Amino acid sequence: MPDRQVIADFARSMGIATSGLRAQAGRMRVISENIANADSASTTPGGDPYRRKVPTFSSELDRTLDANVVTLGRVMPDTSDFRVKHEPGNPAADAAGNVKYPNVNSLVEMTDMRDAQRSYEANLNIIHATRTMIQRTLDILKS
Repeated sequence: MPDRQVIADFARSMGIATSGLRAQAGRMRVISENIANADSASTTPGGDPYRRKVPTFSSELDRTLDANVVTLGRVMPDTSDFRVKHEPGNPAADAAGNVKYPNVNSLVEMTDMRDAQRSYEANLNIIHATRTMIQRTLDILKS
């Protein structure tokens, strides 16, 4: 029978990787919201449009696993300036004819999305490798 510590280490690895999957999935949700709203304008003349959101991560101790896991922390507003275009005929224009657009840069969002995708895949690879190791251990014990 496998050593209890080995089983605990496998469970710990799977739990840590699963927390990474959850955190990156949350990050992707925020990125997708940013991309979806990249070209939206305010519904009121001179009003503020959608403000880009920035996900944060935090580490916390999972007492069940006795390991530090990652969680999606607070989603913070990006305080950078809105993009402004002179469009006097736009219903969202202020008195000077300027329209504010979200402070979302699609190139930055796509780069962040690619990074989140790679991190997600890395955590999936850890889960797959751990499952393979568990299966090999069980196969050795059966023989």
